[in-house]
Amino acid sequence: MPDKILQVPNDEELSDEELMSAYRDGSAAAFDVIYSRHKGGLYRYYLRQLNQRTEIANELFQDTWMKLINARSSYLPSAKFTTWLYHMAHNRLVDFWRSEKHIKEQLSYDDAPECRQQDAQRAEPENELQNEQLRQQIIKAISVLPEEQRSAILLKEEAALSLAEIAHVTGVNRETVKSRLRYGVKRLQGLLHPLRSIS
Repeated sequence: MPDKILQVPNDEELSDEELMSAYRDGSAAAFDVIYSRHKGGLYRYYLRQLNQRTEIANELFQDTWMKLINARSSYLPSAKFTTWLYHMAHNRLVDFWRSEKHIKEQLSYDDAPECRQQDAQRAEPENELQNEQLRQQIIKAISVLPEEQRSAILLKEEAALSLAEIAHVTGVNRETVKSRLRYGVKRLQGLLHPLRSIS
């Protein structure tokens, strides 16, 4: 009897772990669902980590998916799928920084429609302009954080990973993740505080 994935390729009710197991077992349709669920978040993660360098983000994004494809036969659902995926992405980023001797640069972020779906819900032009300016300031503030703090914040906010999952992805303990998040948020608040005074 064919499995559920082959019968219903767009089944959104299956977990990522179930889909990845089905892909490991030969269901190409399962990969399509996984890819469509995670392509936006993973790509934005790379763009923000790489200060909008789209060519490099595209390359690392493709490398990560190829690594997932090549590793599918050894996949065991012992951890959350997103933890596994972002662990691969984080490692690929570290490899890039080591090989390129990456130097941090100021972020210039163009508004991509998939980045902020709620923007469409804003009705007043004044509010839209203020919200866009605030969003740009937040993104710039995130870009000046130390890499460890920025990575922890993006993994929490973009990938919605738990503290334990971020610890696994970054290879540090849970308390270190908490510390990086706490200091990162505190620094962001300090950078963004002048904006609150202006509003």
